[in-house]
Amino acid sequence: MKILCVIDSLGTGGAQRQLVELAKGFKEKGHEVSFLTYHNINFFKPELDKHSIPVKTIEESNYVKRLFKIRKVIRKHQPDAVLSFLEAANFMATLAGFPSRKWKLVVGERSANPAILSNRKLRFYRKAHFFANYIVGNSHKNIELVKKIIPSINKDKLKVIYNSVEIPEQHNFSMSESESTSIVIAASYRTVKNLNGLIQALHLLPSEYKAKLKINWYGNISMDNAYYRTQQEKINQLGLKEVLILNDKTNQINKKYANADFVGLFSHFEGFPNTICEAMAIAKPVIVTKVSDVPLFVKENENGFLCESNQPESIKNALIKAIDSTADQRKKMGKNNYITAREVFNRDAIVEAYLKLLSNE
Repeated sequence: MKILCVIDSLGTGGAQRQLVELAKGFKEKGHEVSFLTYHNINFFKPELDKHSIPVKTIEESNYVKRLFKIRKVIRKHQPDAVLSFLEAANFMATLAGFPSRKWKLVVGERSANPAILSNRKLRFYRKAHFFANYIVGNSHKNIELVKKIIPSINKDKLKVIYNSVEIPEQHNFSMSESESTSIVIAASYRTVKNLNGLIQALHLLPSEYKAKLKINWYGNISMDNAYYRTQQEKINQLGLKEVLILNDKTNQINKKYANADFVGLFSHFEGFPNTICEAMAIAKPVIVTKVSDVPLFVKENENGFLCESNQPESIKNALIKAIDSTADQRKKMGKNNYITAREVFNRDAIVEAYLKLLSNE
């Protein structure tokens, strides 16, 4: 098949990471794959270059002009199938199909933001899904939102396919060499990721536990990121800079995970978080809030610790449990995560699931 992947950019986000991984999988299975973006941000472009997957970027600041330029490119490309991720890209890919199209269109829902239900623009974007062949959510929460917005939609169009991740043939459990409990977090510096809640929890943490904890957060630090600057000031004011370190984005995040004891995520909401899938795949126990479908796979004390995003006390208690856990407990939790990852997030199976929807079968 000739498959066109449409997304806003090749930036550091989870949706971009997933679409790039899927594209690589499609290419490995012999399909002709290319990308269409409209922001010239290319964090993941080297990955596509390695696999000889071309990228075309349409830079246009005027939204209406951008819509029609994207439409023109898609129609001229004459793909067999279009796979788009993220709301604006989904809408533009759908518009390209009017008045008629010959290609299959699969749109990906990646956010379970409850604000979708009350925001007119976000609801409008979702209503356009009515014209897609399939709507794929990376969690049941995503699909529930679509159903609420388009109650009349054909339920056969709605699919849940979880995030894919490369899973080693054998798990090699490792821990940090430090005496402190090491936690790595990979998340953007935005309110939804709840850095503020983590800071509040750390402030509540007894000093003897603070002395045993080291958290490294990795995200995109930009010059205009007011949220990052505000939270860094708060960390300094509360005397937490030895406990919580805010780092810039990295393309070596798997190495950071491998050298940690736990992988953490404290978001208020998610589609399904890449970072948790990746942690499970390399046998890492996790500390995570009860977002999206996470509680279906992460069980308290079995493969990690759960907490409530809007309750700093709950986050504090989860951190204490993690610090108090023994090496044997961590190893067992990591092994359980690895088993789950092989069953649920297997890359080949997920690539095949998408190909089935994109094909003319």
